[in-house]
Amino acid sequence: MRFLLAVLLSVALGVASAQATQNDEITPDIVEIKVPHAGSLGGDVGMVTEVFKPEGTGPFPVVLYSHGRAGTDVERRQMKTPVLRGHVRYWLRKGFAVVAPIRPGYGATGGPDRELSGARYDTFGNCTGRPDFAQAARNAAAASTAALDWIRAQSWAKADRMLLVGTSMGGLTTVATAATNPPGVVGYINFAGGAGGDPARAPGKSCGPDVMAALMRDLGKAAHVPGLWLYAENDQYWGAEAPRTWHAAYAESGGKVEFVQTAPVPNADGHLLLARGGRLWSVHTDRFVKELGL
Repeated sequence: MRFLLAVLLSVALGVASAQATQNDEITPDIVEIKVPHAGSLGGDVGMVTEVFKPEGTGPFPVVLYSHGRAGTDVERRQMKTPVLRGHVRYWLRKGFAVVAPIRPGYGATGGPDRELSGARYDTFGNCTGRPDFAQAARNAAAASTAALDWIRAQSWAKADRMLLVGTSMGGLTTVATAATNPPGVVGYINFAGGAGGDPARAPGKSCGPDVMAALMRDLGKAAHVPGLWLYAENDQYWGAEAPRTWHAAYAESGGKVEFVQTAPVPNADGHLLLARGGRLWSVHTDRFVKELGL
C-alpha cells in the first residue's frame, strides 16, 4: 500500500486523551510488550504500545487495535501513533480500554519489515509476481498474540472480554489473529482489511485478489470467533468486488462473519472508512458490540 492510514490521519487529528472527559486531552501510557522471535536473527523484540484506559480502576473490556501499513520504508519507519485519537474516544465512551501496539517493522518498535507480502505493480498498474499474504498475516498476528498475552496479565483488564479491531493491513491482522481463536477474544471488527493495494498505480484493484481469497478461505475454516467486516463501496485499494469475494470465501468455509459494504465515503477514498465515515460504520459497530454483550 502507498500510505499508512494510522500515521497520516492521526497527525491530522492531533492529540487526544484517555483518562479524562471527552473534551480533555488524553495521553496514553507507553509500554513495551515482548514479541518472541521477531528479530531478523530470531531474537525477541520490544513492541512499543500505547495503552488508553477509561476513568476508574476497572477491570475494563479491552480493544486490541491493529494499525495499517505504509507503502514505503520511510513512511513505515516514521510512524508515530498507531491509532486515531477519535477512534480511541469512541471506545473509551463505551467503557473499553484500548491497547494499540506499533508492530515490529514500524516506527519506534523498528526492526525489519516482517509484513512485506511481495505485491508489486509495473508502470501500467499490472500486478507482477505472486504475493505471499499468508506469511505477512502470520507475522502480524504473532505480534497481536503477544499483545493479548500481555493484556491477560493486567489487573485492569477483563481477560474474558477482549475485542480485536483493525484497519487495512491491521484489518487483515485482526482476521488472522481471530482465526487462532485466542482465549478471551469474543469478537473482532475488520475495517477495510487486506493487503497489496496501490491506488496510485491501480485504483480500485488489488494485487493477487485470488491469493487473498484463498487465504480468507483458510482462515474461515479455522475461526470460531464472530466478526464484522466493514468496507466502503469506493475503496480505492480493493475496489467494491474483491472484498465481497473475500467475504464469500471466508463465510463459505465456515467463518462466522457479517459483511457490510457501506455507501461511498463522501469526498474521500473509501479506504478511509474508519477515519472519514463514522456515520456509515458506527451504527453497525454499536449493534455488533451490543450483540456480543459488551
